[in-house]
Amino acid sequence: MKRKFIEILGETFLRLSIIISLIFLFLFLFMIFSKGIKVISWEFLTRMPRSGMTKGGIYPAILGTFWITIVSIFIAFPIGIFSGIFLSEYGKPKWLVDIIKTSINTLSGTPSIVFGLFGLSVFVIGLNLKVSILSGGLTLAILILPTIINSTVEAINSVPFDFREAALSLGATKSQVIRNVVLPYAMPGILTGTIISVGRAAGETAPILFTAATFYSRRLPKSLMDEVMAMPYHIYALMTEGTSPQYQIPIAYGTAIVLLILILFINGSAIFLRYRIRKRRG
Repeated sequence: MKRKFIEILGETFLRLSIIISLIFLFLFLFMIFSKGIKVISWEFLTRMPRSGMTKGGIYPAILGTFWITIVSIFIAFPIGIFSGIFLSEYGKPKWLVDIIKTSINTLSGTPSIVFGLFGLSVFVIGLNLKVSILSGGLTLAILILPTIINSTVEAINSVPFDFREAALSLGATKSQVIRNVVLPYAMPGILTGTIISVGRAAGETAPILFTAATFYSRRLPKSLMDEVMAMPYHIYALMTEGTSPQYQIPIAYGTAIVLLILILFINGSAIFLRYRIRKRRG
């Protein structure tokens, strides 16, 4: 009787937690959409800002976010995959691998503003890349690298050991087993972690604050060495430095809606891609 009561109490608590979480999520979305939906239009998405960012659109910010994110993934993805393979399949001795994994986990919990200061010191000033897409992309690449490495390690470790033994018994080398057996099986988990990293990179403000973003620009970037507008920083700038809040605050909320939809689309794509790969494989 006591055990039954505890079980019912636990289920009730879990249901209540879900309901409270959904209520806060609904209130959050309602506040954002109610304050920003009125500025959403085709012009808002495709036009340049004008009149001191009190009118026009956010096209340069959308494009800037796109390019910074693409550069970061282009750099972080291969490094993260190869690092994950090394830690899972080749890393020795064990104590050194454990230290590296602990360092990676520590890096994943480091506040993003620290990455921004690192990017400023190393890329902007040290390597003289200045405030640019490349500096911001490199900084974001370091930010998301731990996530990609950890997702790769977890995905590879989830591959049954019998698969490796079967391939090795047929005469395959270790590199062939990794390339033809382990990676195809682990790819859904790897891609899921990578795409989620894309969502995080697109939504970060602090790392690009000192390395890539500019407050206002009416021209589009022509190379990786140009500074750009970006949606996360655009929201921050309008809410903290805008001179006409009655016009700029609704634009900030509208930009937040676009950014939320973008990140939701990216995360949804990760779920769909994982489902399709697993369905095709199974």
